[in-house]
Amino acid sequence: MDAQDDAVTVDGAAGNFAAEVAYWREVRSMSKKALAELMGFHPSYVSHMESGRHRPTADFAHRADTTLNAGKAIWRRWGEYESARARQSTPAAPPMPAPRAVEQPYATGSAIVVEHDAARLDYDGHRYRLTMRRLLRNTGTAPITRYLIRISVDRYPGDPERSNAHYRAHPLTWDELALTATCRGEGMRWQAKHDRDAFKEVWLLFDNDQGRFPLYPGEAVWIEYAYTVSDTKWGHWFQRAVRLPTETLEVTLAFPAALDAVVWGTETSMTAEASPLPSAPARRDEDGKCLFTWSTARPALHTRYRLEWRFRAQPGQDMTQGEFT
Repeated sequence: MDAQDDAVTVDGAAGNFAAEVAYWREVRSMSKKALAELMGFHPSYVSHMESGRHRPTADFAHRADTTLNAGKAIWRRWGEYESARARQSTPAAPPMPAPRAVEQPYATGSAIVVEHDAARLDYDGHRYRLTMRRLLRNTGTAPITRYLIRISVDRYPGDPERSNAHYRAHPLTWDELALTATCRGEGMRWQAKHDRDAFKEVWLLFDNDQGRFPLYPGEAVWIEYAYTVSDTKWGHWFQRAVRLPTETLEVTLAFPAALDAVVWGTETSMTAEASPLPSAPARRDEDGKCLFTWSTARPALHTRYRLEWRFRAQPGQDMTQGEFT
């Protein structure tokens, strides 16, 4: 625990704990229900813990850390929470934070459908540039003013202690990510929701300094966002998680042809372990790059698609992970 922990409030420490649990659950490709069952809790308990409706407990922290093989990362967040509670000197019990609906983080009455989800990953030999284009439709009764995205990486997925140490020494930074977002030709402001060493959650806002452009009921609009990650923090596979109803999901990977890339993929659902993708990614060559494209229609909610690759021209490289949603 470092000197910055002295400034963490009880609410802030509870939020950090919730984000740490969510991060490791995502890394392990596990649903909230599946994690709760493995930990011996009611299926809704993990959801309540991640949303802030329940405060962290030592029992939950220990079971979650063990079940998710988090290398004591979740347990350390519990320690930070306990330290923050001990520092709090107000005579009255602190008020509980207002509930935060993780399952539906948008406005009451809103409902987003992703009509087309197109992701492209470009690698130049040193950096990955990820570009996401989504056609969003508001099928609800209230305007939508923000959209949640996640960036999650794991340098050594089979060795959590080593991975945690790597990101403590080399955390993802906002400067290197260089996140940009647009909608209707307008730049979108963004706000960080969670900022961990290897995990970011960000609200893309339907406004900027010149005005607001909410997504009204019945309307559909394309948004695009992009960011950059070094290959020392991203790596040789990434995972797409379907969290909203989606009509079409499409992924394109673009690598320098000289690297002689080989690509394959797996599909994981809430009811089945990882299995090969139902169809192989299609390959084509274009302007010195080798492009691999894969798509599917109407993917089931909570399904995860993972594309992996290796460069035959660079044998013996580490297999590392990245996810964007």
